[in-house]
Amino acid sequence: MSGADDIAGLDFASVTPEEFARLVKGLSAKEINEIARDAELRGRVLKEVFGRMERQFKPDVAGTLDALIRWKVTGQGDTPEAVHETRIANGTCTVTEGRSNAEPRVTLVMGDADFLKLVSGNSSPVTMFMMRKVKIAGDLALAAGLTRYFDIPKA
Repeated sequence: MSGADDIAGLDFASVTPEEFARLVKGLSAKEINEIARDAELRGRVLKEVFGRMERQFKPDVAGTLDALIRWKVTGQGDTPEAVHETRIANGTCTVTEGRSNAEPRVTLVMGDADFLKLVSGNSSPVTMFMMRKVKIAGDLALAAGLTRYFDIPKA
């Protein structure tokens, strides 16, 4: 059974963030890219990850932060780029699919494998930036500290 099969068989609603992090940690970039090529499965994974951002947000840490973060997950082969936006304001976090006309404070661009490694706590945004696995436009300091605003599991 491949990593893609493991992910495809998941009932995302019953998987804890820690279990998801362990699963992602065990996947190779090749296996994640295999998942990304399946448009339906990729859509399910992205929907779940972005949906959890709101629940894993730490308002006490964010304080008065007011920022729009745009995420561009570049896709594989025929799979189109996925764009989501995270708005942090007034102690809340809301995530929307698609690109708004608002100007983001920071935009992060990365492939599917790097995105899943980042949001599952299996990679550091600073390390990814230094290795050119993520492109950042805008507020670099916000991007570097972004993970502290979320309860990211450790695998």
